[in-house]
Amino acid sequence: MLMSTSTSLIGKIIGKTEIRELIGRGGSMAAVYKGFQPDLGRYVAVKVIPQSLEQLPGFIERFKLEARTIAQLQHPYILPLHDYGEQDGLLYLVMAYVSGGSLTEEIAKGALSFERTRRIVQQMTSALDYAHRQGVIHRDIKPGNILVDQDGNALLADFGIVKVTGNDKPNVDLTAPSGIVGTPAYMSPE
Repeated sequence: MLMSTSTSLIGKIIGKTEIRELIGRGGSMAAVYKGFQPDLGRYVAVKVIPQSLEQLPGFIERFKLEARTIAQLQHPYILPLHDYGEQDGLLYLVMAYVSGGSLTEEIAKGALSFERTRRIVQQMTSALDYAHRQGVIHRDIKPGNILVDQDGNALLADFGIVKVTGNDKPNVDLTAPSGIVGTPAYMSPE
């Protein structure tokens, strides 16, 4: 098994990307690595799905839905997808690398100014408005899913529990009908 520890992928090649370091872990759902694409001379983020999750019913369909959804969302405040695929039994997404960390990390440094808060709210409402007009409902808005780039712009990330709706699309919801969707600390009580 290729991914037995959090560092087992460091130094490996996934697609066209050399994995350099572990930069995050999303609960039990995925590990995110910083990678380098030598042919393009750029750093990227690589989200790798644990093999244990691939065995769950409907999981591969959810993964493909996340990839297709992100790929269709072209917006300045939505983290872009560069590639996705499967290699050696691992599912992965290759996204833009954002060096500024998450909004969670920014908030931990101290209170945000009114102007900074206004800017983030404007950028996220713009991204969400765009996604909703495309028939995409994110369903897990929280500071950890908002990344901050080197210019201080906020980028919406992690469309892993998305719901796709719309007149020209079937209503796609690949989560359990009675399951809780989202992060409880950030969900509305109803």
